Formats: sequence, C-alpha cells, structure tokens
Amino acid sequence: DTLWDLAIAEVEKRENPDDDDVKPGEVWEKSILFMGNKNGGKTTIILRCLEREESPKPTLALEYTFGRRARRHNTPKDVAHFWELGGGTSLVELIRIPITVHNIRSFAVVLVLDLSKPNELWTTMESLLQVTRNHVNKIVTKLEKTNPEVAAEIKQRMWNNLQRDHPKSFNCSILGFLLTSMFHSQLFQEFNSEMRKIISKTLRFVSHYYGASLV
Repeated sequence: DTLWDLAIAEVEKRENPDDDDVKPGEVWEKSILFMGNKNGGKTTIILRCLEREESPKPTLALEYTFGRRARRHNTPKDVAHFWELGGGTSLVELIRIPITVHNIRSFAVVLVLDLSKPNELWTTMESLLQVTRNHVNKIVTKLEKTNPEVAAEIKQRMWNNLQRDHPKSFNCSILGFLLTSMFHSQLFQEFNSEMRKIISKTLRFVSHYYGASLV
C-alpha cells in the first residue's frame, strides 16, 4: 500500500472505530445538522452529498431530507439524516428539534460560515455555538441521570477526538463533533492580508477549542 492508502485507512478506522463490530445486515443511521450564515452554501453542500443535480432553494425554518447508501456490495443501505437550519441566527432555538437524547450518539454538526461577510462571522458563530452547546449539555446531564453509561461513552468519544495537550473543559469536549466549514472563499482572498490573518487565526482557535475540523 502507498502512504496515501495507509492514511485513508487510518482516517476511516478513526471515524468508524466500531465498524468491525457491525453485524451483517445491520443498518447504521447517522444525523447531521447544517447551520450558519444565510446564503452561505448549506443547501449546496447537502445536494452534493446526496448527488442531486438541482438548483438550491432558500431554506424555510428547519428542513429535513435523507440519503441512503450501502457501505459494501450486497449489504443493506445505511441512512443519513440531513437537517438544515435556515434564517441564520434568527431561528436558533429550533436546534433542539433535531438534536435529541435518542440520536445524540450519532449526531454531527456542520457550521457553515460566509467568509465574504467578516462583520457577521463572530456573532453568527457565537450565537449558534452557544445555543447548541447549552442544548447538548442539557441532554448529557439528563443522560447522566437516566443512562450514565451512554453519557460516559459520549464524553470519552469526544476526548478521543482532541489532541493530547488540549485544555479539556467540559463544554469543548461535548461539542467535539463540530465541523466548521467556510464558503465564498474567493471573495475572502480579496481582503487585505491583515484581515485574512485575523479571520484565519480566529477560526483556527475556535476549531481547536471545540475539537473541530476546519475545512
């Protein structure tokens, strides 16, 4: 195997640590919530994931769709649930609908930020992360009382996604599944170098704090 093949295999192993324990015929279900700036590209990403060739339409409140795909030949298709929060930060309280006690173990969040609007970056990011963090913490607190084993498993999985020298606070560990994404980067390149540097450092810091991936 080439070095690239080994790297891909390692990433797949980390993202699916329990893959060897899946029974033949068992179907996996994963949920993902896209949120962020208005017209930031959330719908476009979902359509590409689903391989749908259609023009994106404005998202009304909270929208849902799903996709199915088999991991191997002649196996049942796994299900991916896609949620999209529209309205930027105006409908942030709707976050509590898709993220529940029942699906928290297989949930991920993608925060899509529009780099062409630097004045909105921090307020959008802070508002959405704060509400999401508070809601997730409430779910985990509830699980600690009703199902402590699951709560411990969630925390441990978040710790595993962080670097060894990471300042592990409770809040950042719970939101370790955050993936921060950015759109309209072509306009971002037109900003002066100092502004680009500040924005980049800020996004890298926030991603590191939450144990997220920055794309």
